[in-house]
Amino acid sequence: MTNEEKRIFLIQELLSEQPKYSGISTIPTDTAEQKKMLRSLLNVRLPITVNDEFLSVQDEYLKEETAARGITELNCLTPVRNDLYLWQGDITLLACDAIVNAANSGMLGCFQPCHGCIDNAIHTYAGIQLRLACAELMREQGYDEPTGNTKITSAYNLPSKYVIHTVGPIVYDRLTETECDRLASCYRSCISLADKNGLNSIALCCISTGVFRFPNDKAAEIAVKTIAKYKEETNSKIKVIYNVFKNQDYEIYRKLLAENRKAENRT
Repeated sequence: MTNEEKRIFLIQELLSEQPKYSGISTIPTDTAEQKKMLRSLLNVRLPITVNDEFLSVQDEYLKEETAARGITELNCLTPVRNDLYLWQGDITLLACDAIVNAANSGMLGCFQPCHGCIDNAIHTYAGIQLRLACAELMREQGYDEPTGNTKITSAYNLPSKYVIHTVGPIVYDRLTETECDRLASCYRSCISLADKNGLNSIALCCISTGVFRFPNDKAAEIAVKTIAKYKEETNSKIKVIYNVFKNQDYEIYRKLLAENRKAENRT
């Protein structure tokens, strides 16, 4: 199968799963529209099992798509200092031991078609196995994931080995100490879980700064301080990549890490 044939096969299979899509008989001929349709169908799909042929075609397709978009290897990055890195880019293209997903309390990914959140992107390019794995974890747990807690799964078709899912705090009005403490808990839980699983590297995203409305500058400050404190207390050697997507966050982290480096040099 060509890549287009794989894409059309996956679309047809996903349409055939749901009786409500029976009226859709035309698949767009435009490549971008086909990709949008496939992503939308993957996003709204419930965590139900599927046949081996679908998984085989899906896995080949997603790996080819990710390779075409361009994978970034950790060993190609330059550390800011010691084991700390700052990298601006799409976290689904980063090859390291674990990437962090800013999840919601249901832990099943974003069901909104083609939404721009990191949760949607990670579940899209990991494949349907990720939602199935998360659903199994949540069934075993029996209740929604508390804010500040984490779960770890395979990364499936992503370049990383694992995904660490954490639920960040939602800021409803003014920022409170409770929300700050919960965000710190997210970052500490993520790096601690990575260490417990013997991982050598972890990419941290900007948790809660999107639709959860946590102020970007304060969130970055908490992330940097929490990781520094954890490393100091545990002597952890795990490599930490602060992953940002927006220029605003890149500048915030760049300045924070530079200030911290100067402070360390003075002591």
